[in-house]
Order: sequence, then C-alpha cells, then structure tokens
Amino acid sequence: MDKTITNIIITALLALALGITGCTTQLASNISPTEQVVIVVTATSEPIIPISAAVEPTIEVILPAPEATAPASETTLENLAMGLNAEEAAALLFMIEEEKLARDVYNTLFATWNVQIFQNIAGSEQTHVDQIGLLISNYNLPNPTQAPGIFTDQNLQALYNTLITQGKQSLNDAIKVGGAVEEIDILDLQTRLSKTDNADIQLAYNNLLNGSYNHLKSFANTLSTQGGEIYSQQYLTAEQYQTILNSTQGNGTGQGKGKP
Repeated sequence: MDKTITNIIITALLALALGITGCTTQLASNISPTEQVVIVVTATSEPIIPISAAVEPTIEVILPAPEATAPASETTLENLAMGLNAEEAAALLFMIEEEKLARDVYNTLFATWNVQIFQNIAGSEQTHVDQIGLLISNYNLPNPTQAPGIFTDQNLQALYNTLITQGKQSLNDAIKVGGAVEEIDILDLQTRLSKTDNADIQLAYNNLLNGSYNHLKSFANTLSTQGGEIYSQQYLTAEQYQTILNSTQGNGTGQGKGKP
C-alpha cells in the first residue's frame, strides 16, 4: 500500500480513537506525502473515563419516611378500645383495680377483726369490680386484675400494702382505713367522670360514687358506735365530707343495701 495512504489511514484511526475518549484532535495542515504527520491533542474540560473502567449503573430505591406514631401504650389502648380515647380506656383499667383494692382490703380486715361491716362492703366492692369488668369486656380491653392483694398498677400496690399495715394496728385504725379507701375512690371517680362523655361509663361511675358515699357514711357511723371516736375526713375537704354526710342517698348502715 502507498505510504501516504497508509499515513492518512493511521491518522484517521488515531483521531477516531481520541474522539471516542473525549479528546479533540487538530491535524497539521498541508500534509505532504513525504512529511511526518503531527497530531496535537487538546484535552476537553470533561474528565476522561476509559472505556475499560466504565461501571454499570446501579438503581437506588428510596422509600418514603414512616409516619410518626403515638407511644405504644396509647396506640394500643385506642386501637383496642372501640369508641374510647386512650384516657377513657386507661381510666377503666385503673378504676377496676381500685375497686378490687377496696374489696381486697376489706376481706383482709374482716379476716383480721371479724367485724361484719368489712365483709358486707367487700361484697359491694365485688359488684363494683363486676360492673367495670363488664365495660372493659364490652370495649375489648384487657382486664388487668390479678390475684387478691396483687396489682398491675404499682401505685395501687404500694397503697394496698400501706393500708393493710395500718388496718392491722387496731380495730379503729381498720375502720379509718375503710374511710380512707372510700374517700380516695370518690375523688378518683369524680375526676374520671368529668373526662368522659360515654353514657354507659357515666352511669357506672355514678353508681360507684353513690356506693362509695354510702360506704363512707357506714364507716363513720361504725367508728362512732363501735369505736367511740368521731371520724374526720382524710382526703376530702371538710365541705365535701359534710355534703356526703348530709346526703339522703342510701341508708349508711354498711349492710350493702340500696345502690351498691
């Protein structure tokens, strides 16, 4: 093959190769058959990536960020309790354990002192436990009640332990413990009654309140007749206590009659 033609072919192939790799070429003008071909290479502004070093593209999947959720305990209660908010659901779980506390305390004090008022009112407290238990079942909530003297709520557990210790000191102390339990129950029921608009829960809480009013008057009367001591309120205000004493709801004898 003619040398000139060979040089032209080589030059064209070099130019083509350099163009593929991102470079531009400038050939010397006026190439004569006898002159050596000079190629001036000018680099482009873009980086040169050798073909051999090319990497296959990867696919990155970006998932949407998860939505923020409420604390697990509240979420669970609201999901389980159909028609209740988390606060109403938690109130039912607390109140059934508080009514159970009253029952357990009175059963223990009856076993200790063999005084009938404790057994009578313990029977009423079992009715209260059953009433709240029915609501808990209707609203698809887990019943937290355990064996006598055992409580899921640790504040109630501590209260129970303290009341039993006090109630075993003397009969009068035991009767005062009964009054304290009812006062605490009244305050807790009033608070939770004010925070629900569900008619069935309101009805149950009002029934329990009337029962606690009767029980408190019963303990006050018993302390006076059997213990020779005037009962003084321990958690209620003096005005609240006098209003309950002056009420006509129930007979206040501790016989478990009237509204439980």
